[in-house]
Amino acid sequence: MNRPARLAVGVVSTGRVGSVLGAALARAGHTVVAASGLSAASVARAERLLPDVPLLPPDEVVRRADLVLLALPDDALAGMLRGLVATESLRAGQIVVHTSGAHGVDVLAPAAEAGALPLALHPVMTFTGRAEDLERLATASIGVTATAEDEAAWNVGEALAVEMGAEPVRIPEESRALYHAALAHGSNHLMTLVADCTELLRKAGIGQAERLVAPLLSAALDNVLRHGDRAFTGPVARGDLGTVRKHLAVLTEASPEIAPAYRALARRTAERSRAAGQLDPAAATELTELLDDPAEGQNP
Repeated sequence: MNRPARLAVGVVSTGRVGSVLGAALARAGHTVVAASGLSAASVARAERLLPDVPLLPPDEVVRRADLVLLALPDDALAGMLRGLVATESLRAGQIVVHTSGAHGVDVLAPAAEAGALPLALHPVMTFTGRAEDLERLATASIGVTATAEDEAAWNVGEALAVEMGAEPVRIPEESRALYHAALAHGSNHLMTLVADCTELLRKAGIGQAERLVAPLLSAALDNVLRHGDRAFTGPVARGDLGTVRKHLAVLTEASPEIAPAYRALARRTAERSRAAGQLDPAAATELTELLDDPAEGQNP
């Protein structure tokens, strides 16, 4: 894999992702020549991870850079690119990278029209904006998207990912939305699920809820990653109708805002368990009817 030449890097902006990736590129031997950051937190991150790098407006950052790193929220990318085009900040020969998971390279069309090389590099990890993120990159992957027919661009994107310490994974443009939906469904909703779990335990009067469930949840995650649907366990996968009915009743009483999520996830667990041959079809049908019945769990 060809390694990019040493590049002058401009970071827009120094949020949690931009500051860490800028530091990773600097560690790889590139030079961060400028960055942009407005909030106090962004300025503090820049001082910590990108010391002595001048903080400038985005258009000035881009003018100084060979590699432009746009570490912006998904919905801010298009507007930023319009602004950079309007100020004539982009130029031919630049590499313009964004870190959004939801977008491929189509959103970078204005940069490509200006003669820049567009790349989408999405780190598949959560960021704290602290130095330990640099080490966590070594166990992470980066989703790489380039123009379909431009193999050289794919190689540049993969080389940059490797230089930052991560494993590159090619994501075709047409798969980008589904790829990002899958990651958000898994990681973001897992956080919600765990937060709901610990909240219910605290309502039950159980102290140290996080410590109690950490081994259970860690084992469950490891098992499903290793064994897929064969790892399913619990009352739904076993077809324990009575237990599920009790769950609906107590959740509806104690946390009616959580009960609908339990119903939806239990229904999906029944579907997957049935498809995997773990759950008898008749039991799956009974469970689904129970979970679909709005009267279940309601006080008479």
